[in-house]
Amino acid sequence: MDTIVKQSLAVPMKKLSSCVTGVKEREVWARRRAKRGTGVKSSPPRTGQTTVTHSYQTDLEKERKLREALNAQKHAERAAMRDHFRKKYQLSKSSKDTSHLSAAQGKGALPRQLAKLIGPETPAKDDGYSLLSAFQGLSFNMGMLGGKQTKSSTPMSVNGEACKTMWSVSVSPSMFQGIQGMCVSVRPAACVRIQRGMCVCPAGTVAGLGVEGVTPARGGPAGTGGGRGLRRFEEIPHTGSSGWLNLVKFWREDRFKLLHKHMERTFNTLGPIYRERLGTQSTVNILLPSDISELFRSEGLHPRRMTLQPWATHRETRQHSKGVFLKNGAEWRADRLLLNREVMMAPAVRRFLPLLDEVARDFCRLLATRVEKEGGKEERGYSLTIDPSPDLFRFALEASCHVLYGERIGLFSTSPSQESQKFIFAVERMLATTPPLLYLPPRLLWRLGAPLWTQHATAWDHIFSHAEKRIQRGVQRLHSTQAAGGGSGGAEGEFTGILGQLMDKGQLSLELIRANITELMAGGVDTTAVPLQFALYELGRNPAVQEQVRVQVKAAWARAGGDAHKALQGAPLLKGLVKETLRLYPVGITVQRYPVRDIIIQNYHIPAGTCVQACLYPLGRSRDVFQDPERFDPGRWGTQESGEGPGGGGGFRSLAFGFGARQCVGRRIAENEMQLLLMHILLSFRLSVSSSEELSTKYTLILQPETPPRITFSTL
Repeated sequence: MDTIVKQSLAVPMKKLSSCVTGVKEREVWARRRAKRGTGVKSSPPRTGQTTVTHSYQTDLEKERKLREALNAQKHAERAAMRDHFRKKYQLSKSSKDTSHLSAAQGKGALPRQLAKLIGPETPAKDDGYSLLSAFQGLSFNMGMLGGKQTKSSTPMSVNGEACKTMWSVSVSPSMFQGIQGMCVSVRPAACVRIQRGMCVCPAGTVAGLGVEGVTPARGGPAGTGGGRGLRRFEEIPHTGSSGWLNLVKFWREDRFKLLHKHMERTFNTLGPIYRERLGTQSTVNILLPSDISELFRSEGLHPRRMTLQPWATHRETRQHSKGVFLKNGAEWRADRLLLNREVMMAPAVRRFLPLLDEVARDFCRLLATRVEKEGGKEERGYSLTIDPSPDLFRFALEASCHVLYGERIGLFSTSPSQESQKFIFAVERMLATTPPLLYLPPRLLWRLGAPLWTQHATAWDHIFSHAEKRIQRGVQRLHSTQAAGGGSGGAEGEFTGILGQLMDKGQLSLELIRANITELMAGGVDTTAVPLQFALYELGRNPAVQEQVRVQVKAAWARAGGDAHKALQGAPLLKGLVKETLRLYPVGITVQRYPVRDIIIQNYHIPAGTCVQACLYPLGRSRDVFQDPERFDPGRWGTQESGEGPGGGGGFRSLAFGFGARQCVGRRIAENEMQLLLMHILLSFRLSVSSSEELSTKYTLILQPETPPRITFSTL
């Protein structure tokens, strides 16, 4: 049986061996004879079999060489493509790509389609070449020189379809000095249709409306580029390419204190969008509500804003938990939803509103006593001119603590505690040292023990120490109440503060409650006390507006019968007063987002993940957005709040507290705190100022007066 199998498989095995080894068949037979040592000659294969086998081997060899050549060409093309972009963006070379290019013996080139995108094919140079021939096929739009726009013919693609957008190519200023804004349009025959709804010009700029993953912005009055095509991110006007040089200029010229004015000047110079690099930070700054609307539509489920890295580094080095202000992603969303129930929802507002009203009434009673005691007698009563800022800071801290901890801390007594005064000073020091640290690596400064970092960290340590003492007192009080059988809510219907509500629900750990309560406390003093200074000053220098708001407040208070919630609902001008103050003097001068998808703003392509910030100070003073922006008019928000203003964008004209899911978590506390105090002040006093000039301002993470204004309070 074995003999039969061997004989039947002998010939196929010989052929297979010849194909696999690639050795001529005669040599195989010779080796087998030598191995057997029999001396018996085996008959060589027939000539016909040898010819077939040799032909088969030749075909295999050709296929192998062709396959290797194709692979080498692909590797060389990819290496050339990567090498092109490495040179363009000044990246280091890759040894792997270099070996692929050398293996191709310098024959590696960019893929044809990519080469068309990057640049045009260079035409053969003829004997008649001249400078004039270089501009053949280009039409110069000279109407731009005189500020007029001229109609141009629509460029056509290769397949005859009309391109939806005509492209403009910027001409180097060195070629045409003194001619600014010159527009050069590419001749129609040069456009190449590469995708549906897209057109590519020889300069490599993508034109059209069909770019995948990119959504065009809705047009505003100034805002869409006047029919130009989509432009690259690198073409956005900028203040300088070197972030470190810009940072040095900022320090040398002390621009941090006037950052809001710098933004306003830059928008006036560069237009409604520009890029800026400062140290480690790189941002795109925008102005118009229509552009801001497009930004917020792309914020995603977990909106991100610029992380205040100095604050985050302090938490990490001190091993403190982070609150929602410093968190991102799903963790932020989970904590934020739990906090919203106690600080943002309407039932929560109704619970803590009486506490704020109590503090506001006490403030006005103490102020009235001081005016009568220290002020001068007049026909209608007494009047006193003071700097109210220290009293406003104490009011803000007293009101915040009452809402957060459910207890008063006695700042309105004749001798307020030194501990609370130190807390206010620590908050001011923390805010003042934050802006310079935003553009430097804080961990490096921490390791070096830099004085600036030491001041910042020490201020935060004092804030945490003060908050920790208050939290411990609140926890002990709640535990004693629970032990007495009253539950954490105290007596029936009694509100014991946001701390008690969070502990009662038990959905956040005590460590996370501490972190968020501390952030709310640190962020709830200056951010309400400073806008109140601006509001009182504007009411003092606009007596007609003051009287208009007072009339409405008196009527609403009489109808409400002492109910603060009903009184605020019946006086919409109070809400407009706060919004108008924050329009002219926003506490935070920017609102940032990192879009989760590519977007188009002002016809510029902005990649996903870019830090884009809406600049609120220039926005509030822009004539493209507000009619007569210098006029202080709380009534403007009653007529245009929900409609389209001059700048479009609907409701994206008032963003002092942010927008959407990532808006200020203490917004409801701050809004009602300011409205209630202004209501009681207008019911008790007439305000006046000695100067009608606008206040000079400075920026220290929040916008505040250069010098606190002096205001005259006259009893009614």
